[in-house]
Amino acid sequence: MSFGMHRRWKRRTVRLAAERGGPPPRWLDLCCGTGDMAFLAEQIAGPAARVVGLDFTLPMLAVGRRRQIRDARKAAFVNGDALSLPFRDRTFDVITVGYGLRNIADAAAALREMRRVLVPGGRCVILDFGKPRNPIASALYRAFLRTMMPAVGWLFHRDPETYLYIPESLARYPGQVGVRDMMREAGFENARFEEKLLGTMGINIGEKAGLRKPGLPEDMA
Repeated sequence: MSFGMHRRWKRRTVRLAAERGGPPPRWLDLCCGTGDMAFLAEQIAGPAARVVGLDFTLPMLAVGRRRQIRDARKAAFVNGDALSLPFRDRTFDVITVGYGLRNIADAAAALREMRRVLVPGGRCVILDFGKPRNPIASALYRAFLRTMMPAVGWLFHRDPETYLYIPESLARYPGQVGVRDMMREAGFENARFEEKLLGTMGINIGEKAGLRKPGLPEDMA
């Protein structure tokens, strides 16, 4: 549906997260699905990084684990709920979320959980559908979603309703500006965003205040 551009946006998201610097990160890819961004994180952050992918959906995790075995990857996959992460406070240096925050029942609560499991100075980067601020771009975008989603659903699944959840979930989603504000309310510092394709995609970035003290890593639960 993105004509392959989603791969570029995912890579940009992972690179923004990796720019945090410091020692090899402990990395959580939340709502990891079948593992695309978890594997990208492993590739970009280097072999010393410890990457964990977490998702609520067992069939998608099963695909991720098969890919992990097939490609001899090191990333681990965990079943869990973004609203109650099964990790201790200050476990991860970096969190990424690709097309997942929009589908969580309580995005604000999920952001608070992300901040909880980040170390001081840790970074969170979220990629998702955006909401163009330009009214013409916004109207064209809505028209594209209304026509493209049924067509793609019919073409690949013989079901025009397969992807209708995307525009429906986007109607409830606050978009890049709203997520920035939610990140600030959750306690993230320097909350900001990048826009792609006239604002139809947004990458939100935020950091947890403070610096991690060297030599005092937190163990994963």
